[in-house]
Amino acid sequence: MEIADRTLSSDVIAALTYWPGVIWGGQKYPPDPVDLTVLPPFFNALLADLPWWNGDWKVSHVEPGRPLEIASDHHGHPSPFTEVSVPGLVGPGGDQSLPFVAKVGFAGDRLIRFQAKIDDVVLGPAVAPAGRLEPHPFARILTGLMDLRGIPVPRMARETARSRSTILMLRSGHHNPDPLMVREIAEALGLSEADVGVIAGVDGHPPTAV
Repeated sequence: MEIADRTLSSDVIAALTYWPGVIWGGQKYPPDPVDLTVLPPFFNALLADLPWWNGDWKVSHVEPGRPLEIASDHHGHPSPFTEVSVPGLVGPGGDQSLPFVAKVGFAGDRLIRFQAKIDDVVLGPAVAPAGRLEPHPFARILTGLMDLRGIPVPRMARETARSRSTILMLRSGHHNPDPLMVREIAEALGLSEADVGVIAGVDGHPPTAV
């Protein structure tokens, strides 16, 4: 089973997006507490599918992470995915444990990437090192489709009425496609808007806030 081929439960999403240190207008607004104990079993199930030096070790403790919503916002149509790094401890139990950081990226209730850092060793498929943002997964597919069809960046920019820098940011994963952009890219690639929307993780409607 692919690491990213999973649906997150509402309890896991609540725990991943729990951020007790929210400050707005100089005032601290603590959110309602959530059950963080759902995260160790979730992380342990993901670690069990990864090759690493001791699969018998378990995540024993986690702390609240700091979720970061990464989104483009073009004509009021955001297309976000959320990335959060959750610190904790992993080990065989007792006092023998190592620092652990889980980096989880998800869109809606769909897991799109997981990476773990145990001490100074990074586990899991990823492009960026632990602690740095991963490129949006649409980037690799868009780049491949453009190359396969022989569509250079200037032509894609012209056909979508976008700047070259926007197309380059899409190809590098530093910009997320929104529904309008999905439609424009689909036309340029000769694909259906629905197919490109699925690839990009965009359903065509502005998502509700997490």
